[in-house]
Amino acid sequence: MGTNAKFGRVRNLVWPIYGYELKKFLPLLLMFFLVSFAYNILRTMKDTLVVTAKGAGAEVIPFIKVWAMFPSAVLMTLLFTWLSNRFSRERVFYVLMSIFLGYFLIFVLFLYPNHQVLHDHALASILAKTLPAGCKGFVLMVKNWTFTIFYVMSELWSNIIFMVLFWGFVNQVTRMDEATRYYGLFALGSNISGIFSGQVSVFLSRKAYDPSLMFGQTAWEQSLVLLLGLVLVSGFTTMLLYYWMNKNVLSDSKFYCDTTRAEEKAMKGRLSLGESFKHLFQSKYLIYIAIIVVGYNVVINLVEVLWKDQVRELYPNAADYNYYTNQVSTLVGIVSTATALFVSTNAIRRFGWTFTALLTPMILLLTSVVFFGVLLSKGYLNSSGTLIFGMTPLAIIVFMGAFQNILSRGAKYTAFDTTKEMAFVPLSAECQLKGKAAIDGVFNRLGKSGGSVIHQTLLIFFTSFAFTAPYIAGILLVVIGGWMSAVRLLGKEFDALTGDEALIGKGTTTVVVKESTKDTAIDLSKPGLV
Repeated sequence: MGTNAKFGRVRNLVWPIYGYELKKFLPLLLMFFLVSFAYNILRTMKDTLVVTAKGAGAEVIPFIKVWAMFPSAVLMTLLFTWLSNRFSRERVFYVLMSIFLGYFLIFVLFLYPNHQVLHDHALASILAKTLPAGCKGFVLMVKNWTFTIFYVMSELWSNIIFMVLFWGFVNQVTRMDEATRYYGLFALGSNISGIFSGQVSVFLSRKAYDPSLMFGQTAWEQSLVLLLGLVLVSGFTTMLLYYWMNKNVLSDSKFYCDTTRAEEKAMKGRLSLGESFKHLFQSKYLIYIAIIVVGYNVVINLVEVLWKDQVRELYPNAADYNYYTNQVSTLVGIVSTATALFVSTNAIRRFGWTFTALLTPMILLLTSVVFFGVLLSKGYLNSSGTLIFGMTPLAIIVFMGAFQNILSRGAKYTAFDTTKEMAFVPLSAECQLKGKAAIDGVFNRLGKSGGSVIHQTLLIFFTSFAFTAPYIAGILLVVIGGWMSAVRLLGKEFDALTGDEALIGKGTTTVVVKESTKDTAIDLSKPGLV
C-alpha cells in the first residue's frame, strides 16, 4: 500500500482527506470522539465502583466477567440479531442506544443514591459462610449487585455500542481506499477523547463537596452524577449526528453505494447468532480474526486485574482511585493520539497490514515482562525495605503497571483496532454483520471471560494474587505466541484479498470482487479463502 501521490508529503502523513470527503469524514470523526469519550468515563468509573466498594478489591472483577459479563454479552448479542432481522440498521442503532442511555439515567437518579439499601448483605453473609475463601469475589459481586450491573452495562457499551453497532456501521459505509486513509484518523479522534475524559474526570474527582448543588451527599457522589451527565449528553449527541448522516450523507451515491443497501434488505430475517457462528466457523479468515480478538482480551485481562489489585492497595479511597486511573487514562490518550497521528495509518500504508498488526502483541509482550519482573520481586523488595527514587515497592509496581497499561492500550486503540477493523472491510455486508456479531459480540467477551476463568481457578487454589502471578506470567507468554501466529496467517489472507485494492465480499464458496463498473463472481478452490 503505497502513499497517495495526490497529496503532498506532509499532508499525506497527517491529513490524507479530500475536501469533498469532509461531509462524510467529519461527522464520523466526531461520533468516534463522543462514543469513546463516554466509554472512557465509564471504563474508569466502573472499576472504581466495584474495586473500592466496602470490603472489596480487584478479586471481584474476574467473577463479574465470567458470571455476569459473558452471559450478558450473549443476551445482548441475541437482542442485536433479533432487532437486525426486524428493523433497519438505523432503527437498531436508536433502540440500543436508548436502552443504554436509559439505564445510565436510572442508575444516576435511583440506583446509586439508594445502593446501600438495595445491596443484599444477608445473602452475602450466607454465601461467605458457604463458599471457599477464594470465592470472595463472587460474594462481593452478588452483594454489590447495583455496581455489578453498572460494570456490565459500561463494558457492554464498548462491546455492543462501540464495536458491533458503531464500528459495524463505519465498516459498511467506508470503502477500502477510504479506510486506509480514514481509520488512523478515526483512532486519533477516539484517543483525543481519552485525554479530555481523563482530565474532566480528574478535575471533578478533585472538587470539594459543594452544598449548593441539589444532588449528592459527598464530593464523590456529586462528581459521579456530573460525569454520568456527560455520558448522557455524549450519547444523545451521537444519535443526532447518526440521524443527520443517514439523511444527508448516505443518501448521496458519491458517499454510499446503493448495492450495499440492497444487500442489507436481502439479509432481513437471515441473521441469527447460530447463523453468525456457522458463518464464522466456515471461514478461516474470520477464525483468524476471532483468535486475534480472544488473544488480546485474554492477555490484557490477565495483566490488568493484577495491576488494579495493586492500585487498590495503594489508593483505597474511591475518589483517589478514580483520580489516579483517570490520570493514567489521560496518558493513554496522549500516547494513542501521537501513535494514531504518526504511526498506525502510515505504518499500514508503508509497511503493510501484518507489520502493523504485530505491533500490539510485541508491545504487550515486552511491557508484560517488565511488569511481572517487578511484581514477582515485590516480596524481596518489601523484606529489604528498598526505596528506589524515593518510591516504596508498592508504588514502583503500580507505576510499572501504569506504564504497561499506557503503552498496551495506546497500541490497542490505534494499531490493534485499526488493523482489526480493516480486516472486515473487504468482506460483503452480510459477512461483516455476521462476523462482527459473533466476534465482537461474543468472542470479545469470551477472551475477557477466559482470562477471568484463569484468575478464578488460580484464586480458588491459592486465594491470593500474590501466589498466582508466576502461573499467570507463563500462560500469558503462550497466549501471545498463538495471537502472533494468527496475525501472520490472517495477514497472508488479507494481502491476497486486497492486493488490487478491490473491495471483496467473501462467502463460503464464492468471492465477489466489487469493481466500479461491474460485479464479477469468481469460483474459488484455494484452501483458506473459504
